[in-house]
Amino acid sequence: MNQKTAIITGGSRGLGRDMAINLAKNGINIIFSYNSNLQKANEVIEEITSLGQKVVAFPFDANNYKSGQEFIENATKYLQKEHGNSNFDFLINNAGTGTFNLVTDTKEEQFNEMMNVHLKSVYFFTQAAIPYLNDGGRIINISSGLTRFSFPGMSAYAMMKGAIEVFTRYLAKELGGRKITANVVAPGAIATDFAGGSNKDEEKSAIISSITALGRVGEAKDIGGAVAFLCSEKAGWINGQRIEISGGMLV
Repeated sequence: MNQKTAIITGGSRGLGRDMAINLAKNGINIIFSYNSNLQKANEVIEEITSLGQKVVAFPFDANNYKSGQEFIENATKYLQKEHGNSNFDFLINNAGTGTFNLVTDTKEEQFNEMMNVHLKSVYFFTQAAIPYLNDGGRIINISSGLTRFSFPGMSAYAMMKGAIEVFTRYLAKELGGRKITANVVAPGAIATDFAGGSNKDEEKSAIISSITALGRVGEAKDIGGAVAFLCSEKAGWINGQRIEISGGMLV
């Protein structure tokens, strides 16, 4: 059986970690990126190895798009060495950071960081990866519920995620001839360490729960399974779509 391989950015913690583990449980080998926390990356490596899958992690600084090109170079060299083929099957653009500032308070450096991390690096990381993505492969970009509903202070972050949703539709159109699908997963509020872990705050959690149909804040485990589904044969006809996973937040 020819095992498939997924590349996941930001796979050492939070949503990316859960995505990597869910894919590994489906028999998929994993290559993931981490920013600086090698200890967390090693914990994910140990867990995926225990599931019987091959896994490796390489550093990637999403604030520097050239770092993505280096990551793809490292990943494809590893694949060539391990499998005699530098190609892979699934690309999941998940790495990201957050900023919280009103439009009137946002500094240019903060805006540029959001643009670099969530837009420029995703665009050029994907560009570098496309030649190595197998025909019939999948691209999954991670967006946010904040492209549909608005909360003060999140404009710069949400703008970049909105652009990623447009980018995804173009990928679906341009790569359709190779039978590669491209879709967006847009999580709602998730209780992770993202953006300082504010969604874990008891008061904020209560507010989120009150505006969510299922009555709670999301967890990382709510997202990974959906990403794994989109990488399965059952999801092959889903293309160019935005799939919000928010428990019915602000419906």
